[in-house]
Amino acid sequence: MKNRTLIAGTIALSLLATVSLPAADQMTTLAARSGGKMRIEGTSNIHDWQVESSIIGGLMEVGPNFPMEPGQTVTPGKVEAKAEVFVQVRSLKSIEKDGKPYSDAMDGIMYEKLRATEDPATKKIPCPRIEYRLSELVLKEAPKTKDGAYVFDSKGELAIAGVTNKITMVVNVLPLGEKKLKVTGTTTLKMTDFKIEPPSPKIALGLIKTGDPVKLIFEWMLGPKKFPAATAK
Repeated sequence: MKNRTLIAGTIALSLLATVSLPAADQMTTLAARSGGKMRIEGTSNIHDWQVESSIIGGLMEVGPNFPMEPGQTVTPGKVEAKAEVFVQVRSLKSIEKDGKPYSDAMDGIMYEKLRATEDPATKKIPCPRIEYRLSELVLKEAPKTKDGAYVFDSKGELAIAGVTNKITMVVNVLPLGEKKLKVTGTTTLKMTDFKIEPPSPKIALGLIKTGDPVKLIFEWMLGPKKFPAATAK
């Protein structure tokens, strides 16, 4: 009787393993590609300002119900997806509206506020990166044309200057073919929600007062992750 129970249990475990393994194999890993950018826009009593980085890193893992090719039919609702995205703070640079470099002094103030300057005691940078972790993605709207973008509602966690907050935002996913994607989105944040005091540097004619709300805009380019070839023994 014991042997029969043991055999039955072994068969059940084998069946479970057989069912669960393909689900993991169906996940596709995508890696950040060049061509992306993140931009932060804000206001002050002197003029509007903007900073930008042309480097967005990270990985995204998606399931079979995620749109990977133009015109792919996808049922509205939650899709299998998770992602970790990061931007090195010191890759952010202040720019004019036409894209020309603006001010090294402003860059220095920004790095200090974002805790991306070296701590004299430890000789380390406390918060070198802005990081985002995607926790949920729900297809809201399929494209009306084959070359259109899929519109998703997203939930995730954004970490800036050592403070992590949950955020929601609309994300657009545009399949480019060959499992390449362009992911775009915009969200409005408040500096004080991340315990960042809006900068107010002194200038010759008075004090610059920076507005608390900022707009974060991003374009994230993704493609199939290239795994290293196995080394022959």
